[in-house]
Amino acid sequence: MNSYHSIIAGFAALFGALAVVAYMHTSAGQEMYAVQVQAPTTTSISQPLDSFRTRSSARFATPTRPAASVPEGITYEGAAPQSSMNTQQMLSVGCMFTSALAFVYLLARRATKSASSWEEAELAMATWSSEKEQPAEGPVKRIAGIKPRPAGYRHDVTRGYQLEEVSRPRRNRRHPAIRAFMRETQMSAANFIMPLFIHDEDYDTPINAMPGCNRLCAASVLREIGECVEQGVNMFILFPKVNDDLKTPDGRQCYDPQDIVMRTLKLIKGAYPDVIVCTDIALDPYNTDGHDGIVDETTGVIMNDITVEQLCKQAVAQARAGTDIVAPSDMQDGRIGAIRDALDSEGFTHVGIMSYCAKYASAFYGPFREALDSNPSFGDKATYQMDPANRREALREIELDEAEGADILMVKPAMPYLDIILTLKENSSLPIAAYQVSGEYSMIKAAAQQGFIDEQKVVLESLLSIRRSGADVILTYFAKDAAKWMNDPSGWWQKRLTGRM
Repeated sequence: MNSYHSIIAGFAALFGALAVVAYMHTSAGQEMYAVQVQAPTTTSISQPLDSFRTRSSARFATPTRPAASVPEGITYEGAAPQSSMNTQQMLSVGCMFTSALAFVYLLARRATKSASSWEEAELAMATWSSEKEQPAEGPVKRIAGIKPRPAGYRHDVTRGYQLEEVSRPRRNRRHPAIRAFMRETQMSAANFIMPLFIHDEDYDTPINAMPGCNRLCAASVLREIGECVEQGVNMFILFPKVNDDLKTPDGRQCYDPQDIVMRTLKLIKGAYPDVIVCTDIALDPYNTDGHDGIVDETTGVIMNDITVEQLCKQAVAQARAGTDIVAPSDMQDGRIGAIRDALDSEGFTHVGIMSYCAKYASAFYGPFREALDSNPSFGDKATYQMDPANRREALREIELDEAEGADILMVKPAMPYLDIILTLKENSSLPIAAYQVSGEYSMIKAAAQQGFIDEQKVVLESLLSIRRSGADVILTYFAKDAAKWMNDPSGWWQKRLTGRM
């Protein structure tokens, strides 16, 4: 209680005392002490009242009550009180009323504490009532000059402020063993797919927009896969950089048995038969205009059905070369069902389809298109890739791709579309893939090179967030490095897992 409340309490006590004294000196008070029930024989009032009346008669003059108003069997000595309130009685009642108001005010202030609305006041009153029933242990202290703590706090002179009856989630974070068994999201190298850029040269060429990534020659592809396998990464996806002289308006090179993708598939499967190799199904690396479909030269429109026919030929050719999973990234309507039928009719029922179910027309693809030299020669890809503003549209794509025979559903990009990953996860029983695309990779690399962020920690945290949102597998250019960092027993990831940070 602060000084302001102490003053009010003092006045309340003073007015209460004055009310009692005034009441004692009124005729009503005298009547309370003077009246008694008489026996059949009338006797005088007791001696103590005579003494009291003698002392007070000089100060208070009271009129005589008419005899007719005295009940039978009751005798009054001296004057009887008047029927209306005199000045002393009014003073007494006023003091009592003022005292009562002061105490009610103090009770309301105590109940409402820091409440700023009637709803909060009701809650504060309930809290106060609970505190009255179960008083807090230890003395409660309010320090001068410090605002009262919100309801639920108390101050113990030996331990400082403490919360009363509060849930404490930190109990489950206090020890590494507890944190380990409560960890909801697990991540390992088995959750990664490593993209590989390949080209038909005898040497590697760096990709300027993607520091640390190269277009790989055949020998480097095998070396890269070997290093990844050592770290536990066993899944890969191939993206070809096709020479300009092989590009045509219809992209027919995509199903040529001697295409770079077919030759690289056979090379990998010969050296590492147990790894899983995925291949991209799209025409943009192979056609002259950089679009994912065949363009009508008159209207400039991407012709859906003719494009799907080419994609089916591409999928079958890759299956013959040894691919494990085809990944249609073109976003043409009906292509999943058509590709499934084409594969099955050729006896490749074991080849899976990882559908780019929700591929958005994103600005994050820039470095990738530089790597493959596949920028559109006109317009953009908004007529077949999804609008970044849309979420419900992904639900329709889920229904269609599932019905047509997809085995895995993919979201691309990943980080800006974590909500879409979650949407797919909650609305499909199929495995969910997410692609941490070139723009995401390059942003992290650029910030790390400038010293703005810790590359290792940011990479692993970003991948973990993609996993947490619902992705079962992640396509990431950090796959090898991330697996290496996670496997390092003295590294940040292992220290975090074991609580040795």
